[in-house]
Amino acid sequence: MNWRQRFEPLVRPLMQAFWRLSRGTTLGVRGLVLRSDGHVVLVRHTYVGGWHLPGGGVEKGESVRDALVHELRDEAGVVVEGEAPVLGVYANHRRFRGDHVVVCVVRDWSPCVPDAAGEIDAVDWFDPTDLPEATTPATRARISEFLGRSPVTDTW
Repeated sequence: MNWRQRFEPLVRPLMQAFWRLSRGTTLGVRGLVLRSDGHVVLVRHTYVGGWHLPGGGVEKGESVRDALVHELRDEAGVVVEGEAPVLGVYANHRRFRGDHVVVCVVRDWSPCVPDAAGEIDAVDWFDPTDLPEATTPATRARISEFLGRSPVTDTW
């Protein structure tokens, strides 16, 4: 286990608290990446439970697309090559009143070696109709919206 894996679970909550206090609004991005067989990529982090769509925070001076591109490359080993249309923009007020998450659909991509540096415990592809039990409710909801099984909402 490297230093980041040891300290990230301790440091990340402190950094998130700082970001929330120092910023009125935070923005994140997640990618709903589709393989040719229709499977979606999910990640399991080292610092929070469950399977999630890959993604992360949009930093100051960074566009949503730039954040999407580097988060997917780092976390899931996905290089975005084409358009990544927005599925929805969601208010994540349960975690922080000013937090929002943009979900983009990625169909045109190529594989690369991920570089999550201890942040990601596992990456795998799943049939969207047969997700693992530990898939988070928000992840399930976004996939259901994408499949047209439920309407797109505005809350995470």
